Amino acid sequence: MSPVMMKIVIFLLCLLTTMNVGAQQQHSDALDDVLQHVPMAAVFGLRACGVQSDSHSWPELLATSASAYVLSAAVAYGLKHTCNELRPDKSDRRSLPSGHATLAFSGATVLMHEYGRVSPWITVGGYTLATLVAADRVRCDRHYAHDVLAGAAIGICATELTYWLKRKVIKNRNIDVSLSGLQLDVAVRW
Repeated sequence: MSPVMMKIVIFLLCLLTTMNVGAQQQHSDALDDVLQHVPMAAVFGLRACGVQSDSHSWPELLATSASAYVLSAAVAYGLKHTCNELRPDKSDRRSLPSGHATLAFSGATVLMHEYGRVSPWITVGGYTLATLVAADRVRCDRHYAHDVLAGAAIGICATELTYWLKRKVIKNRNIDVSLSGLQLDVAVRW
């Protein structure tokens, strides 16, 4: 792997593990904060270990995965600030939908698309972990069941939309990704 690709992978893994640090309040969601990103981290970890994904290059994998994650998060957090549903533990009004479930299921769906052909157990593992994250959110009184179901649906649907757009729009285009300092540039050559 080239040094630039290694920097991008390290940058993304660091970003994934620190995304929710500022969002924590008096509750300890530390385990869920990490586990929600494990399916997506597995996508990059498998590729870094030499397992060929369905994306033909690192830039294509990065662009598709990032697009799926960003779209999922944008929809979930947009709704979270619009719906204003009170959490079961009454800590705030950001219950619907579950952002943790959204990101966990988005990562599991990317994992399925990229490595499902390698082994169905990779897909099973990703969705099992995402389901455990969602169930733990309900168990800890951070969400109602409908919150995590909505989050799962958003994560899956947004990721499926991303892959559908990739097949329809990108096709055999050349994608380049570069990282300089804290700036990530993505270029698609028509």
